[in-house]
Formats: sequence, structure tokens, C-alpha cells
Amino acid sequence: MSEMTMKAIRIHEFGGPEVLRHDDAPVPTPGTGEVLVRVAAVAVNPPDWYAREGFPGVPRDMIPPMELPMVLGTDVSGVVASVGADVEGFSPGDEVFGLLRFPATFQSGAYAEYVTAPATDLARKPAGIGHAEAAGVAMAGLTAWQFLIELGHDHPSPFQEAQHRPVPIGPGTTVLVNGAAGGVGHLALQLAKWQGARVIAVASGPHEDFLRELGADEFIDYTKDHPEEVARDVDLVLDTVGGPQSHRLLRVLKRGGALFPVYMAEYDPEEVARLGITTSSTQVRSSGPQLEELGRLVEAGTLRVAVDSTYPLADARQAHERAARGHLQGKIVLTVR
Repeated sequence: MSEMTMKAIRIHEFGGPEVLRHDDAPVPTPGTGEVLVRVAAVAVNPPDWYAREGFPGVPRDMIPPMELPMVLGTDVSGVVASVGADVEGFSPGDEVFGLLRFPATFQSGAYAEYVTAPATDLARKPAGIGHAEAAGVAMAGLTAWQFLIELGHDHPSPFQEAQHRPVPIGPGTTVLVNGAAGGVGHLALQLAKWQGARVIAVASGPHEDFLRELGADEFIDYTKDHPEEVARDVDLVLDTVGGPQSHRLLRVLKRGGALFPVYMAEYDPEEVARLGITTSSTQVRSSGPQLEELGRLVEAGTLRVAVDSTYPLADARQAHERAARGHLQGKIVLTVR
């Protein structure tokens, strides 16, 4: 009996977008507790291009095992094709979405026509949105949720010894979101508004109308103004940008405030202590139950998932090139026929 094949985007070596190849690959078989999903859409995330490059500069003990050739991708929306043993709650034909096996592996295989998924990583897709939006909410939505609303697990973080704890936000609270137009940022802005907070959005000028439509109370164009010179008495900063300039955001916080960097940030612990500020980070983890919560908010219209651009699966290279140009408004998504 011949092996069933599908189209998938694989890498056979580490490097730039040019290493992404549209290959024939075997259709995977779901194991115990898994379902086979016929993929309709896949979101493109920073871990995808980190893995594609081989995580240059990252200590080897922090990199999960990767074997070549590998199929990238963790964020998926599609239709259940079949279920493995001991799966409850899902049947063939169900529309589902999820963040798969993250952060245990960066090669969950979602850049493909079919992918296997732990049932616990999946949630039912909201009927009122398309597959592109559902795929786009997975990693970005869970990141915003676990930083701001509920961590939802007790796994240790690779970035700090203490367990991350979201701080209460609500009426009377001011939240600044740095990089507010991106995948995590635009969803975090909306979650903070849902909780009743006043939200300051930081992004480049062309994104102002978009972010005000999502509920931003104040907008700072970082190409014209430095946030630390404009914003004051902020309770919480969610920094989705990070990098060597992140320490400047400490100055916008009131004493007792908190800075949550989503990506690697650089700041002086002595300055943090002197200012009386809490800093905390975590690593997003797959969670079907939390995706159910996010799905309900999307279904109700409380959350809007913005899609920056879509590309056919075969054009994954162009999608990664788009990501490298930056200034995204929402998520980049690959679509599968």
C-alpha cells in the first residue's frame, strides 16, 4: 500500500527565507490523544523564522531538539479529518484552531496540508470568523492572555525563576502597549480595554486609525515622539518589542507599576529596584481551554483579529520576507486550499 502524501513547507538546511521548500511529504498519522487536522490556514510567528535560521546566538541548552528536514509552524485552523484513540470532544468535520505543542517543539508541522495535533491544544473555531482569523489568534492571543489575564499553568519560565503573575487591570488602570499594531499588541490592547483599562498604544503613525478603532485612548507615534517623554503614571507596560531600548519604558511607570516584556528586553535591575517597579515575563504555552475563552470573545465581537496579509502555502518564502520588512498590522497567514 503506497504512503499518502501531501504538500508541506520544509527546510533541509537553516538559513533565510530561501530555504523554505514546497515539498511532498507523508501525511502524518494521529497518535493516542491526537487528531488529524486538514489545514485551512496557518499563522506565521517569530518562532518560525527563529527556527528557520537555527536560533543563531541562542544557547544550545535553550533550543528544543530540531531534526532536518523539518516542517515549521504551530498556529493552525482547519477541519478534523480523523481522531486517534482516547480523543473526546472532537469528531471528523469539526472546525478547530490551536497552538500546537508549544513550546515543547518548534516543528509541529503546521505549514502543511495536514497536521496532527494534541486534542488538548485545540478549541472549536468560532463560527463567525474565517480560518485566517482563527489561525491568527492562536499564539498571539494566548500570549496576550497569559501575560495579562491568566497564566493558566505552573510550568517554570526559561526567562526568570519566579512564576509570572498577571497584575490586576481594570477601571482606573492605565496600560501602555508598545508595538500595539502587531499580532500580540493589537490583541493585548483589546483585552486591556475589555478589562476596563485606559490604554496607550505605541506604534508608527500609519497605524493610528487602526488602533483607535480597536479602542486605544491615546496614541504615541514613536517615529515622532519618545514614549518615555510623553506618557506618565502608567500602571502596566506590555512591551512586545523588547531589545536594547526597552529600559526607556521604565520611566513611564508610576512607583509600584509593572513592565512585562514579551521578547528579550534590556534594563538595569538596580534602576528597576530604585524605581519600585516589577518586571516579569513568561513563555506562551499551548492551551485549548484558554483558546475556548478567546474564541468566545472573538465570537462576541469583543476581540477583532486583524490579518496583515495572506499568502498561499506555496508562497511561504514571500510570507517570511514580508515578516522581515516589519511594521505589521496584525498577523501574516498562509492559506491552504
